[in-house]
Amino acid sequence: MPEGQTRGGLFDGVFARGGGVTGDTAWLQALLDAEAGLARALERGGLAPAGSGAEVTNAAKASEFDIAELGELSALTGNPVPGLARALARRVGGQAGRVVHRGATSQDIMDTAVMLLARRAIDWVLTDLGTAADATARLADEYRKSLMIGRTLLQQAVPVTFGLVAAGWLNGLDEARSGLAVVREGRLAVQFGGAAGTLASLGADGPRIAALLAEELGLGAPALPWHTQRLRMIDVATALARATSALGKIARDVTLLSQSEIGEIAEGAGPQGPRGAPRRGGSSAMPNKHNPVASIAILGCTRQVPGLLATVLASAEQEEQRAAGAWHAEWQPLAQLFTLARSAASWGAELLPGLTPDTARMTANLAATEGLPLAEHVTSVLAGVLGGPEAHDLVAEAGERAVSSGLPLRDVLLGVPELEDRLAQAGITAAQIEAALEPESYLGATQIFIDAALTAHEESKDG
Repeated sequence: MPEGQTRGGLFDGVFARGGGVTGDTAWLQALLDAEAGLARALERGGLAPAGSGAEVTNAAKASEFDIAELGELSALTGNPVPGLARALARRVGGQAGRVVHRGATSQDIMDTAVMLLARRAIDWVLTDLGTAADATARLADEYRKSLMIGRTLLQQAVPVTFGLVAAGWLNGLDEARSGLAVVREGRLAVQFGGAAGTLASLGADGPRIAALLAEELGLGAPALPWHTQRLRMIDVATALARATSALGKIARDVTLLSQSEIGEIAEGAGPQGPRGAPRRGGSSAMPNKHNPVASIAILGCTRQVPGLLATVLASAEQEEQRAAGAWHAEWQPLAQLFTLARSAASWGAELLPGLTPDTARMTANLAATEGLPLAEHVTSVLAGVLGGPEAHDLVAEAGERAVSSGLPLRDVLLGVPELEDRLAQAGITAAQIEAALEPESYLGATQIFIDAALTAHEESKDG
């Protein structure tokens, strides 16, 4: 079982996949890590006895503390840090015990712990997004010429290729990864300001200890404490929300394209459960079904994220030197956001490598449109001779006749006497109409866009 993870809850297989990022044990360990880092910084700064940093660090093991008791004590102070600091100091004892929490306020430890949890969550999400992106790049390249019908407003539009669809997914994943990397490298910072952001209890040594604390924990050293300036929390939450949005876009497309009536892609079988367990994608009522479980799970995660992000944003308005409630309101939404983002990314890392396009079904669905998606192309060919408005009206009339008669657009354009005569009078040949109705002839910059997405993806890996 991964570090910091307790035995899963009823919904964890969907919403905490890969292990909860911020369960009680993970939270507690992050708080202890912040306290231990402070003790080491104080020792390095000459404000604590030699060896005290190591003593505090050795005692700062979440498994040695009673989470339920700390939870009860938090009701007395509004957060779990005072009770934890006392318990840690008692556990260490002696001179080293008196070093625990020196110079800090509860928010210093809580905010720094959030930064440690955020780094852990971002690292896991980046890893899974990288796996998903690599698989998507392979799809974009392999299926770059696989024709399918494009759809806008859920209606058939013009031809595209599945490679272009995958390239769009890839671009979203890579942009999400880039945003997460920026936050990880530049926006995760220690919080250390003491009672009201002045570090008065440490005198002139305060800024130096803050810098040493940042070194000990591998976090950034901010110019000054940020107790009631919450842009860092917003940046963390937003970067993770962007990642879930990119995953949600893919999952929504998969659910649509895998519908029985469309059937252009299908999820892989996925890992098998234990003997006697339901099969992956199965229904409790309908044995014939193969549901897109990974995509559904991603969407189940991502649909919860906007509300969590909204709470973090609403909590950013914090008064004076310490917020009365807004700071406290961040903890659970951030914890849920970390876990949901990791779970969605884990599902994505399984979904994309196992995705199976059905190019025969794509071809059949495109052919079933009877040429109507190429009406725009035909109009552009005719416009050069007839002018835009007349060309549009002629093709619109032909399209209506094609739909009402059930005939292909080609047959109407070339087989209805009055339309045929109008085309002949304009000097438009049957060969020109035939060429304009070929899907391959109306793909625009598809290959250029796919190449651009693949190049950008390779560059993101090099960076």
